Amino acid sequence: MLPDNDPDIGVIGLGLMGTAITERLLQFGWRPHIWNRSPEKIGPLAERGAIPSSNPIADCRRVIISLYSSEVVEDVLRQFLPALRPEQILIDTTTGSPEFSEQLAARLQQSGAALLDAPISGSSEQTRRGEACVIVGGEQAIFQQCHSLWPVLGSSVFHVGKSGSAARMKLVTNLVLGLNRAALAEGLVYAASQGISTSAALEVLRGSAAYSRQMDTKGSKMIAADYSVQARLSQHLKDVRLIVDTAAASGLTLALTNAHQQLLEQAENLGFGASDNSAVIEAVRARQKNA
Repeated sequence: MLPDNDPDIGVIGLGLMGTAITERLLQFGWRPHIWNRSPEKIGPLAERGAIPSSNPIADCRRVIISLYSSEVVEDVLRQFLPALRPEQILIDTTTGSPEFSEQLAARLQQSGAALLDAPISGSSEQTRRGEACVIVGGEQAIFQQCHSLWPVLGSSVFHVGKSGSAARMKLVTNLVLGLNRAALAEGLVYAASQGISTSAALEVLRGSAAYSRQMDTKGSKMIAADYSVQARLSQHLKDVRLIVDTAAASGLTLALTNAHQQLLEQAENLGFGASDNSAVIEAVRARQKNA
């Protein structure tokens, strides 16, 4: 996992995921050149060795992007892309629009540069521990040029095709992941309604055929109402809306995902949008009270 002969790498965006990525890069000897819209997040990472940058694309051949949405990526890159040079590689870890990834890849190709859409499946904490899954779309040769980077970003890496393919696959994983989390929340609330200890229910669920990794990462948080942020609920709601929109464009209706969207919107209306996405259980509890 040590860097190759070019350890300088840009990082645009220091939210939960961008910060976790930067910490991993520092841990394994890379020299991240960091930029964030709100500069207060730069200081703690600079103290650990990251290099503040006014334009990581001007500083580094490879640049990781970790922002809220494709719209934000487009807005931020507007100020940086004039510095783009041939043979540069932008690695966009944002969960965003597949169409945007395709369009950005075509724009970069005109300048002799390349895009890898590389969304990360996993929370910021899983990324920090090196346990996340990285899904990559783009040319195979460009993917190979970043071979020393992938083990830093995750424990499993899948190259799934051309640019845009990874963005599509990430929406698939988020659909299933979110439904697993919502099912766990509903199961725990149901257990409590039947007089079953939620801690005991979680233990049984972990040992049963119903098991999902969400039980390990979110189960205890739901039971304790500990909504300290690993991944924000409002950000997952943004992803679910994108899933619904892309499905509709293909003529597909997603009944379970539509119900999940309503649940997340209710949690957001209850004030949990900035909380961890395990707070979806509060919407389930609210429905029980109102029944």
